[in-house]
Amino acid sequence: MRPPSKEPCKKEACDIQACLSKNNFLPHKCVRVIQLLQCCCENCDYKSTHCASVSDLLKQMPKPSKSQQS
Repeated sequence: MRPPSKEPCKKEACDIQACLSKNNFLPHKCVRVIQLLQCCCENCDYKSTHCASVSDLLKQMPKPSKSQQS
């Protein structure tokens, strides 16, 4: 069995960087991958260095309505 990663959200953070690069660094075009990083960070209690950037990205995003969160 693989030991837990010291950087559990690295893949999601790299996916965001790739998405932003492809979309002229416009966060609203990468909502799905940003949400995946947020979920990863929540699941690991923000114990990944990659989670520090998620709060800044989320500030740039429109707030989802309750129906979108389900």
